[in-house]
This record gives sequence, C-alpha cells and structure tokens, in this order.
Amino acid sequence: MLAIIKGAGDLASGVAVRLHRAGIHLIMTEIAKPTAIRRTVSFCRAVWEGFAVVEGITARLARDTAEARAIAFAGDIAVLVDADAACVRTLAPDAVVDAMLLKRNLNTTIADAPAVVALGPGFTAGADCHAVVETMRGHELGRVLLRGSAAPNTGVPGIIGGYAQERILRAPCDGVWQTVLDIGAMVAAGDVVATVAGLPVQTPLGGVVRGLLPDGTPVTRGMKSGDVDPRGIPAYCETVSDKARAIGGGVLEALLMLSGGVRQGQ
Repeated sequence: MLAIIKGAGDLASGVAVRLHRAGIHLIMTEIAKPTAIRRTVSFCRAVWEGFAVVEGITARLARDTAEARAIAFAGDIAVLVDADAACVRTLAPDAVVDAMLLKRNLNTTIADAPAVVALGPGFTAGADCHAVVETMRGHELGRVLLRGSAAPNTGVPGIIGGYAQERILRAPCDGVWQTVLDIGAMVAAGDVVATVAGLPVQTPLGGVVRGLLPDGTPVTRGMKSGDVDPRGIPAYCETVSDKARAIGGGVLEALLMLSGGVRQGQ
C-alpha cells in the first residue's frame, strides 16, 4: 500500500511511525518552511536537513515525485515539498491522510484515493473523506468516525502534568523568533527561552523545553512558538507522544477497515 500523508509535523509523524511499522509505503508532503514546534520528533525536519530520524525510522527529502516514490518503496519515508499535495494526482496512492491539523479542509476530497482519512475537526466523514480520526485528548482520542465530524476545536491545549495554556510559549509581538535555549533544556519559571524583536519569551512554569520553532522563523504576535513539558523528562522530547501514537493507531485502524485489511488475503 502507498499512502500520502499531508503534513509532516509531530502528530503527522506519529501517524507515519505507526503506518511505516505496519509495512505501508509513505510519502509525506510539506510546505517549504515548516513551522512544527516539536521538531525532534517531526519528519518535516528533512526539509532543511535532508533527512530526519524519529524512533529509528528515517525520512529523506525527495526532489520530485519519482524520487519520492523510489524512496518510499526502498524502505524509508519520503518527504516532498508540495504545499498543495499535487503529487496525489500524479501518484494515485492507495490512501491519503490529511494530517495538517488546520481545523479546516483546504483541498482534500473523498475522491483523492480509495481510502481518505482526515485528522480532527474541519472534515465530515462520508462527505469529504471516508473516515475522520478524533484528535481531542480524552476518552474519544483516536476513535475512528465513519460518519460525522470530530469534536470542534476548543482552542485550549490538552492538559499535561496538570497544565494546559501555561505550557505553551507564544510570540510576544511580530518579528523573528530567536532561540536562546534548545529543545531538551531544563528550565525554571521565568527563564528566557527565546526573544522576538528584543522582547523576551519567558516560560511561566518549570520543566523541559519540548518544542521550539526553528531559529530565524518569522512570527506574529500570539503565534504558538514553543512548548514546555512540566513533567521534566528530557527523553520525552525524542519520542512520539501518547497523543500522536493514539491518533496513529486510529489511522491504521481506519486504513485497514477501508481497504479490507488482513481479510484480503484470506
């Protein structure tokens, strides 16, 4: 099976890890300047580094669709700069997964592939995709919906270590993000993690810096630009999150359901 995953941020990469381990050939599409926060576990890193490794799985940057297909069938994950996912029309994949998490549908249609799966709100299963996977933390996380939509976006981050909004770092003004610390650094409340136009970005709580925008990224006031994990376990910065793993399991379930799964060989 060849699947195209639209997006290569941390949740999309968690999906890719599960699908790759299940033997599915993968191509991930990205924009030219990704803005993923959890860069250490995001395959989009391949866009500027040429390759990325997450939990022992390697993704490589492809120059075009032909090279992307070759990389995928050689055993690695291909990352292709293709903001509109035009490669879907060229490659005619068995499955398409919209994992951009934009809370709205840009151009995904149920006719894109025999199996089209979308993550989170902004999609309706049975209308613009075959299945939707719930992305909101809680009892329904990872559930596959064959009709209807995921829970609406609340704008409130999930609670980790007893904190929600407090763990998110946001740009204080328009400007360019300049990092002071790296992902994996231990911090105390009040520490300066980055600056924008000379203004400090301070963490309101202690823990470990789990995510940061790349140094030099243009930002706008209030833009999500970093993440501090109050649990303070640096190893979590290098592994797929529980949320991404659960969503990935839901996508794998959906693809097996829609393709006939193991029953095809019986």
